[in-house]
Amino acid sequence: MSRTAAAPTEDTARLDNLTLSRKEGWRSFVESPARTQPEILSRKRLKALGEDDLIDYNRRRRAWHANLGPLKTPQLAELHEDLWDIIDSNAQDGDKAKGAVGIDAFPGLGKTTSVLAFAKEFHRREAVEAGQFTSSGHERWPVCRVGLTGSTGMKDFNRAMLKFYAHPGTERGTAAQFADRALDCVLSCETKLLIVDDLHFLKMREKSGVEISNHFKYIANEFPVTLLFIGVGLAARGLFSEGSSYSDSVLGQSGRRTTPLGMRPFTVENNAARREWRQILLAIEQRLVLADKYPGMLADDLSDYLFERSTGHIGSLMTVINRGCQRAIRTGTEKLDTGLLDGVKGDAAAEQGRHELQAAIRSRRITTTPKTRAR
Repeated sequence: MSRTAAAPTEDTARLDNLTLSRKEGWRSFVESPARTQPEILSRKRLKALGEDDLIDYNRRRRAWHANLGPLKTPQLAELHEDLWDIIDSNAQDGDKAKGAVGIDAFPGLGKTTSVLAFAKEFHRREAVEAGQFTSSGHERWPVCRVGLTGSTGMKDFNRAMLKFYAHPGTERGTAAQFADRALDCVLSCETKLLIVDDLHFLKMREKSGVEISNHFKYIANEFPVTLLFIGVGLAARGLFSEGSSYSDSVLGQSGRRTTPLGMRPFTVENNAARREWRQILLAIEQRLVLADKYPGMLADDLSDYLFERSTGHIGSLMTVINRGCQRAIRTGTEKLDTGLLDGVKGDAAAEQGRHELQAAIRSRRITTTPKTRAR
């Protein structure tokens, strides 16, 4: 494994999921410095900027608003506590299989974002405690991430692991040979966490799904790693079930060793939930870089509206706010209000659930406002 790695810059943090499936991309994600929030300029100072300075300032604001997260929501904090418990308890000797984790939740609740934030912390902790290189001189890679597609089989999965490590032997070989090479990489790089994203793409109850499930069992038995699955509807697809048929019982073996974790949406069903909603809006509000932003712009004046637009899903919320900020900058509005946001399109799922919530809020059957506000 090469000791060379490009020095991280703020720009290298702009990664897609494919990049995160390669070790150098993962390193850039882990080691890139946090983005610097642009200064909030008044309208007078904005007007005083020269053309080039204004173009640069707006470019930096666009990038900032497009990357506001991850926010330390209660959901993220709860998930991270559970993950630390499970992964730190998986320090068994090599003759014991390690428990796996299955994160199963609807889209838009921040599953992958939360897992990547945890994996970044885990990678950094391991590098600090044990060093960037192993005692044998190999690069230390505490985390390996693999993204799946609907056509992924055992050979494809093993090849994807090898590609993460930039192993040269990805073109020729059998599934077993690829697995042996992947095991060598895991052992040499002392990987402890294997993230398998988009597990729902696999057809779990078909022949290929049973083969993959058996392969996950092999990895849990032979590889010194914690398997962390991310997907939608994993319980319904049989990951955690026992079953009565052969294929179901094979999947059930994975279920016996897999701890299910979820991500909940924001709700406003009681005062504690409403306070959570208000706190996340206040946290987002602090990060917005708009000239006419004011205290309570989101948490007071747009609380009900944003809950309608997002249906309590953090992904939908961040989409509407990000797009609203882009429009506010581009049009010179420099603040968020219902007039501007009504022209901003959200995701289809949130829009479908919006009208029922809108009617309930406007008839005052529900409210997002806590009884006692605390700034």
